[in-house]
Parts: sequence; structure tokens; C-alpha cells
Amino acid sequence: MFSSSKNNVVPAKTKQQANSDKPSAPSILSSDLHVIGNLNSDGEIQIDGVVDGDIFTNTLMVGESAVINGEIHANNLIVHGTINGQIKANSISLMKTAHVVGDILHEDLAIEKGAFLEGRCQRTTIGSDKKESGKAKINLFKDKSNDDKDKSELAANNGQSGAARTTA
Repeated sequence: MFSSSKNNVVPAKTKQQANSDKPSAPSILSSDLHVIGNLNSDGEIQIDGVVDGDIFTNTLMVGESAVINGEIHANNLIVHGTINGQIKANSISLMKTAHVVGDILHEDLAIEKGAFLEGRCQRTTIGSDKKESGKAKINLFKDKSNDDKDKSELAANNGQSGAARTTA
């Protein structure tokens, strides 16, 4: 029962190890908060206020009273409020109170009846060369070297849209 052997000693977990075992609580920005600047999180963010800046997160919940002016990069996105800017996410749900003005790059997209969307939707598997477990992930971090490539591809696609043009 009380042996002098030290072989049975189990080291206590460090704070960092203990915190990594359980998911962290979501970060909540309440309706009376106005943030100017970018938000970065590895966890979940719930926004009910105003954000003027880009958001990089794993999961983002945009509340009915929320207004976001900037790009969103997330794995999971649920929108009840207003977004003005480009969205890049693996899974996007636009609820009936959503108001989105901007392009959407997505893997999965669900739009409820009543949601407002003004922009272009494109199903994509961004970062498909970096597959994990057979599932493509969207690159959440902006790569400056791809900006010029994306712009040239967009310009080329606009010029070759396949639509007939008539002149009078």
C-alpha cells in the first residue's frame, strides 16, 4: 500500500496540457462592442456587435445584431446577422435573418429561405493539395503570393465567360 518505490509516480499535467485536452469556451463580442482591427482565434468566436476588420477562426457564429465589415476565413460559419466582405469557409449556413454582401468560397453551403445574399458563390476545395484524412481544408491564412495569381485567373475567367456579346 505505501511502498517506497518511486516507479508508480505519475507526473501531474501541466496547465498547457490540461487546457489542450478540453475545448476552450467561445469568445463572445457582445452587441455593445465595436472592434476595429483583425480577430484571430483557434477556437470559436460569437459576434453580436460590430467588427471592422478581418476574422480568422475555426468556428464563427454571427448573431442577428452583428455587423462585420471585412473578410472572414473560417472552417465553420453560421450567419444570422450582416456581413460585408468576402467569405472563405468549409461549411457555411446562412440563416433566414442573414444579410451578406460579398463573394463566398465554400465547400458546403446552406441558405435558409429569407436570407439575403448579394455576391458570387463558388464551391471550391482551396488547399486540396494539403488533404488531411481524405478531406480538403480551406487555407485560413492569406498567402500574398497567390493574390496576383487569383487576380490574373479572375481576369482571365471574366474575359472567357462564355456569354455572347452583341453590339448594335
